Amino acid sequence: MPETINVEGLTNREFFERYAAPGRVGLIGGPELINRLIMRAQRHLNDDHEWSRWSHAFLLQGRRHDGHHWVVESDLDIKRKHIRLGVQENRTAKYFDDTQYTSVAILDFSLTPEQERRVLAGALELVSGGIRYSLREIAGTVWAMRHAGWCPKENRLAQERAFYCSSFVRHVFGQAGLDLAGGIAEKNTAPEHIVRTALPHTKWILTRGAAQASRVRGLVKRVRAKLKKRA
Repeated sequence: MPETINVEGLTNREFFERYAAPGRVGLIGGPELINRLIMRAQRHLNDDHEWSRWSHAFLLQGRRHDGHHWVVESDLDIKRKHIRLGVQENRTAKYFDDTQYTSVAILDFSLTPEQERRVLAGALELVSGGIRYSLREIAGTVWAMRHAGWCPKENRLAQERAFYCSSFVRHVFGQAGLDLAGGIAEKNTAPEHIVRTALPHTKWILTRGAAQASRVRGLVKRVRAKLKKRA
């Protein structure tokens, strides 16, 4: 059965140092605009239309010779004139900013050595293959979430050789015989589907202090009001 453990009193860096391990899944959310839009889009998965806490999912790869934990993810990475759009490798240091990434979770599925090998090998194969990040498929997933009957069906805007973050994680686990979101089409998989997975796992969620949580809730409330006025 899934087990959820709330962790308090750690920075993002300390949280990753303590719980990151090869084959585990990471999830983050935060107050930046793109994160808020993704979290808001997943409100249709909740009966009360409560926003999701999660905007991005990735695969933890383990600690390398440089002493850092690394992740494999499908993401939009724009730094000055250098742009990467697709499956890529990054250090977990990318998510150490506590103000930018206010929600952090790690899921451990207790993979066997062979499952771990297959998941990581599949992810690295997609890095090598130059698999793209798919904004078009995100649009198709948002449409499917608004029309629940479409979530189990093929993404209407699916592309070949392309994945967005959570569909990438779903795909590499599927290659190891593990379905993270039964009943949902692979390319309609949202971060919220992964955090709710029925597969047996241990989930650690970094819980912020009351003051910071209150500030984040206030920010989300203001953003909701602005978006409602624009609608």
